[in-house]
Amino acid sequence: MREQDNATEVTATGIARLAGVGRAAVSNWRRRHADFPRPVGGTEASPAFALAEVEEWLRKQGKLAEVPLRERVWQQLAGHPAGPVTALVHAGCALLLISDRPTEWLKLGGLTDARMAEALPGKLAGVLTQRFGSQAAVNASDTTPGHVGTNDSSQPTVNTGHAALAAPGPAETAASVPLLRGVGELAAELGTRRTFEFLLGRQLDANPRQYTLTPAGPAALMAELAGRPRTVLDPAAGTGALLGAVRSPTAVYAQDSAPELAALTALRLALSTDAEVRARVGDTLRADAFPGLTVDAVLCHPPFNERNWGHDELAYDPRWEYGFPARTESELAWVQHALAHLRDGGTAVLLMPPAAASRRSGRRIRADLLRRGALRAVIALPAGSAPPYNIPLHLWVLRRPTAGARPSPPGLLLVDTASTGDGRARDDWQAVRSAVLDAWRPFDRTGTTAEQPGLSRCVPVLDLLDDDVDLAPARHLPPPADGGAERLADVGARLGDTLRLAVGLAPPPPATGAPPARWPLTTVGELARAGALVLRTAGSTGPAAATHPRSPAAGPARAGVPVLTDHDVLAAAAPSGLLPDGETAEDTVLTEAGDVVVPVLGGGGVARVVDERTAGAALGRNLALLRPDPAALDPWFLAGFLRGTANNRRASSYASTATRLDVRRLQLPRIPLEQQRPYGERFRGLAAFEDALRLAGRIGEQLVQGMYDGLTDGTVPPGA
Repeated sequence: MREQDNATEVTATGIARLAGVGRAAVSNWRRRHADFPRPVGGTEASPAFALAEVEEWLRKQGKLAEVPLRERVWQQLAGHPAGPVTALVHAGCALLLISDRPTEWLKLGGLTDARMAEALPGKLAGVLTQRFGSQAAVNASDTTPGHVGTNDSSQPTVNTGHAALAAPGPAETAASVPLLRGVGELAAELGTRRTFEFLLGRQLDANPRQYTLTPAGPAALMAELAGRPRTVLDPAAGTGALLGAVRSPTAVYAQDSAPELAALTALRLALSTDAEVRARVGDTLRADAFPGLTVDAVLCHPPFNERNWGHDELAYDPRWEYGFPARTESELAWVQHALAHLRDGGTAVLLMPPAAASRRSGRRIRADLLRRGALRAVIALPAGSAPPYNIPLHLWVLRRPTAGARPSPPGLLLVDTASTGDGRARDDWQAVRSAVLDAWRPFDRTGTTAEQPGLSRCVPVLDLLDDDVDLAPARHLPPPADGGAERLADVGARLGDTLRLAVGLAPPPPATGAPPARWPLTTVGELARAGALVLRTAGSTGPAAATHPRSPAAGPARAGVPVLTDHDVLAAAAPSGLLPDGETAEDTVLTEAGDVVVPVLGGGGVARVVDERTAGAALGRNLALLRPDPAALDPWFLAGFLRGTANNRRASSYASTATRLDVRRLQLPRIPLEQQRPYGERFRGLAAFEDALRLAGRIGEQLVQGMYDGLTDGTVPPGA
């Protein structure tokens, strides 16, 4: 018989997710209902409640027909007594057992919770040993070198060794058994890999400031620049995005100084690839976990601007083959660490801050990398490609010189994609990828490539070996060939056409002196209960899909389901995300023409009516979808009234750092459909006018900057 899970706690935010309401509604329930469950933990400002008690109360009140399995499992994980990270590691271990030894998992599922807690550690140790080596079998209560376990603070502990993962002991497993049963049920629906990605995505989404993530687009591009390596190392692995982007490796090696990230990366890779996975914990520069290892490729997104990277104690380290990095040049230490782990001819691709290409303190090392042919390309990405999003990061492509072979052709490929498309990495990532690979592939084969003004050029090494050794691409590329007066004339003509369109769409001045209308009002919540509309929020659309550009590894856009994000709605842009593997889950919400989509975070009334171009996209995080019954509600009437300033103020709640909109509290007039349509047509016209103004603004900015550039580079005379 299965014991009831009373240990899992849930916050007011979690209760709101379960019931599909805003957090303000939960606060109202606590005040108005004497039988609402009492807090069992947390703080006065953020109390925690027993999940089982909350579910029971919601069902009795008719506010919860059935807890979605995904939501229940996530709440169990988030409220785990040992903390969500430990719970996620336990879940990943169980998923690996389900994946590799499904029969053993089925047998365990028939046991009571107590007997399952006793039997599970041995089974987990067996599968972890099989996938990660003998160190993974060390019991979580052991403190021998090479072990990573957990302590009472729910954070993994590190001993003197480097193993990233260990099987939990019986005491730890006992608290996780209810969660692991739910994880097993979810895996039966989604599969083991997608289940882990869903839970990991929720954890990353819930704690965005704790993790520096490499988006899918740059990760896939870095993997493509590395070729088709069989063995790959990431010495600053984070959550494993770079290693996960490599196609069909035979062995992957990961190291990270954060024990929880190393453990999650090991599980993520083991669940997504058949390659040999070796993950270790430790400070990579001070304590290399893979001494003597050489691989086909190294991919790395190192920490930037670190001063305490080991400068004082590593002065005579043999890795500094190209020079001892200054204290302020931690990135050049990572570059040389990567080169030290490459086989002859192997490739390293590192995401670097732009300052590393030009700081004077690093010029001697940059010069030696150039002279010996180790640095092959510096590629400037558009701002917004990867964190930190406010600066245009660089990709450095390096190759370890082959001992005794002739040096590489004396040239460095410089690529600047800042002006690719309209310069916005989110919308134009496919264009960025194509521009980079179109320049890199011929250069990689022949050592040269056709010059593309303003975009790419192969610069002779001798031209770069001056006093500064400045490798910033923008400083060595000629201006774009199309940057003259003729192109600007076309831009000006487009601006004129758009402005004339905007003038034609401008609303006429309203009549004065008319008394304000007095309508009976209703709310979105009341309309939803009456069946006049359906209110939906995002299901399992992952954070990566909802916030990052489409991954080039996923192929053309038709291969996957696009995701409409809150950023897309705010900018009136096309869907910019992509569901992982192009798969839709059972609770994925797909938009239809006539739906009204509303962002719920950030304040500022915005409502977008879905058209034929946007229909079929998955609904992203932080969005609410309203699907009106066409016999009862006009979608443009609905969207227009939802944008009212006073309406949004009444329906918003305010926290210390964010504003959240309770869509159910938004109001609109209760009037017949025939009276709604004139308002709907007027709102539709205003939306078209707004789109024209937005487009005119973008074209105007392009024209202004083009004129500045043309006047300053001499391609536009002042009398033009």
